[in-house]
Amino acid sequence: MRNIGSTLAIVWRIAAPYFRSEDKWAGRGLLAAIIAIELALVAIDVLLNWWRARFYDALQDRNWDSFLYELGYFSVIVTLFIVLAVYQLYLNQWLQIRWRKWLTQHYLGEWLGGANHYRMQLLGDAADNPDQRLTEDVEQFVANTLSIGLGLLSSIVTLASFVVILWGLSQAAPLVIAGADLTIPGYLVWAALLYAILGTLLTHWIGRPLIALNFTKQRYEADFRFNLVRVRENSEQIALLRGDEAERGRLLDRFNRVVGNWLQIMIRTKWLTAFTTGYSQASQVFPLVLIAPAYFADKVQLGGMMQTASAFGSVQGALSFFVTAYRSLAEWRAVVARLDGFEASIANATDLATRKDMVRMTPSSGEAIHIKELAVQLPDGRPLVAANGFSVRDGERVLVTGPSGSGKSTLFRAIAGIWPFGKGEIAVPADATLMMLPQRPYFPVGSLKGAIVYPAAEDAFSTAELTDVLRAVGLPALAGRLDEHNHWNRLLSLGEQQRLGVARALLHKPQYLFLDEATASLDEPSEAALYQLLYKQLPATTFVSIGHRATLHAFHGRNVVFEREGDHFVVANAAKADLGA
Repeated sequence: MRNIGSTLAIVWRIAAPYFRSEDKWAGRGLLAAIIAIELALVAIDVLLNWWRARFYDALQDRNWDSFLYELGYFSVIVTLFIVLAVYQLYLNQWLQIRWRKWLTQHYLGEWLGGANHYRMQLLGDAADNPDQRLTEDVEQFVANTLSIGLGLLSSIVTLASFVVILWGLSQAAPLVIAGADLTIPGYLVWAALLYAILGTLLTHWIGRPLIALNFTKQRYEADFRFNLVRVRENSEQIALLRGDEAERGRLLDRFNRVVGNWLQIMIRTKWLTAFTTGYSQASQVFPLVLIAPAYFADKVQLGGMMQTASAFGSVQGALSFFVTAYRSLAEWRAVVARLDGFEASIANATDLATRKDMVRMTPSSGEAIHIKELAVQLPDGRPLVAANGFSVRDGERVLVTGPSGSGKSTLFRAIAGIWPFGKGEIAVPADATLMMLPQRPYFPVGSLKGAIVYPAAEDAFSTAELTDVLRAVGLPALAGRLDEHNHWNRLLSLGEQQRLGVARALLHKPQYLFLDEATASLDEPSEAALYQLLYKQLPATTFVSIGHRATLHAFHGRNVVFEREGDHFVVANAAKADLGA
């Protein structure tokens, strides 16, 4: 019961915000209509139960007129049932897509907000494969919550409706044992209750492992799919390294986890299906066996017997909701657990950005970036690089050098506000625009125009501006392909991608431009030409570069060196004379 309570609390926390959102009236209206139709369907089941008594009595009495009347009555009732069932499904699907749309937008905003997606990776939280959370899990949560919720509501209303009928039938058809009447008030109700309780307990005992197995199944499936995507994204490097067999082995290893988990699900499902199928079939005969002695003792007619069997089946079915829906419940609970983990991971990432014991981002009073008593750490707490009293003044051109792995790129991430691990303060001018150019730029799949101007909208710059900037960075051939849609990170060489990264900076004109080996794949003359272009086109921009080439010294007026000090590195400043410029 404690697990059920905690699961329902999580479901409420995930589901309730939609019905309080800007789409609340549409959502509430659709849900109310679906519930009303469900209640109407239960009412029709009650009418059909009474119809069975009259219909089978007409057969037993060979009453032709009554038989024809009951056939007509049945046709009208069943037609109404079909119409209501069709529109319930239609409205259910309409609610599902609206709810799913809102929930997806909500999670996308939380996941992508404030670089949470990046911090979640750094934390290594349990919310693996967020793509699965945002697609399959959201879809299954919405569909299963509606399905299980309506099923439970239907069972409760059905139980309340048919218990009264079954209790009355228990009096009309008393329990007969060895030819003697045995008076047990509502014995058919108690028999249905006992039958359902026994079935529920056995079903839970057999099927409980399916909850964990379904959780693991989705994780293994997503992990396998993720690695397939990685192979596709890195197909060139894999081919060059002749890594086909190695990747095949790695993929098969992950797929074998899927297979192994599936085999365990098969075994457990086999036993669960064997029991639930037998349980369901036995429930068709069990009420007839109970009432047959009364029928053969001529205490009840055929119609009453069939009505009793129908009412017993409805009560037993309502009480056995958890038996019939157990597999769906197991899958649903696994989905709820994954979304709960996803939300917890987002909350941890959000909390990490606001914790006072981490790197603090504050607005600076002047026109410079100031770093005070900064100690950048790795996620596991190990020290990486320390800096104190280090500043980057407006208009400076700073070159950052040091051994590989000394924390240069991580310092850039800290200045950008996405690396919280550590202590100290980084002050950046209020409303300042910073742009980071990494060694491998990111370009979204889509038009070339959208890839260049990212993260701005495609129409943020004119075609003429884009054409001019492409020619300036040495890519005139791409000027005629601005509307072409493609996967540009795969199509273009790394050198071309770095040129496009410079083009992006020229368009956005940031106040601070950080280049993290952003021209390392170009030859030295091309690199020099791009730096000269940047300085000419962006005279008001402050430049900070990470690089290892000695030729970069000529384009910077100040060198910042990372030097080892014990188990970490420290930032030391050098004058222009040290650059040999």
